[in-house]
Amino acid sequence: MDFNLKADKAEFIQLLRSTGREGVDDLVEYLDDGRNHFFTAPASVSHHYNKDGGLLRHSLNVCQVALKLRELVLGMRPDLEFELNEASVIIASLLHDICKADIYVPTRRKSKKPSNGIPVFVDTYNVDYSNFPMGHGEKSAIMALWGGLDITQEELLAIRWHMTAWDLPFQSVELTKCLNVARDKHPLCSLVQLADGVAASLIEHNTKDNEEDL
Repeated sequence: MDFNLKADKAEFIQLLRSTGREGVDDLVEYLDDGRNHFFTAPASVSHHYNKDGGLLRHSLNVCQVALKLRELVLGMRPDLEFELNEASVIIASLLHDICKADIYVPTRRKSKKPSNGIPVFVDTYNVDYSNFPMGHGEKSAIMALWGGLDITQEELLAIRWHMTAWDLPFQSVELTKCLNVARDKHPLCSLVQLADGVAASLIEHNTKDNEEDL
């Protein structure tokens, strides 16, 4: 699958600007500077969208799913409109994975299935967490703040806990309680969690390149 990086970047920026939130342009500049490569990074090494621009496309997919889920939920629970306001859904869904902007390093790797005994090399990535080894959801939340965006507590929590228990050390009673309270108190958390799962597991199903090699 090929991505239109220019169009996807323009859509990402337009969606963020549509929220009217202060600091959008500062955040975009931060994500696109020499330290971060959000707009060209893959979404993974060996799973969904493991190619240049995959992270950006995944973020847009999550946002699109989240907005559709919002419409569905509000059709059944109109009383949740304040908790699931459109701007917050856009911000939390678009920024949930910005933690990946600085961890993928392009490299070449020998194929596990050489052609006629001749080694074949494929383009792939190594993962390097040394720039800011803060974890996953919490790193995305901190980067949104560092980027200068005016972001709410609910949006930060939705970003922090978008991986639910997959980003949770099960031995930590405190973090387990924090996750449960965040979901109970803020419906936005559950919406972003669900949208991320639908995008990664269904919309992006079987979209990895070089599956036999990596």
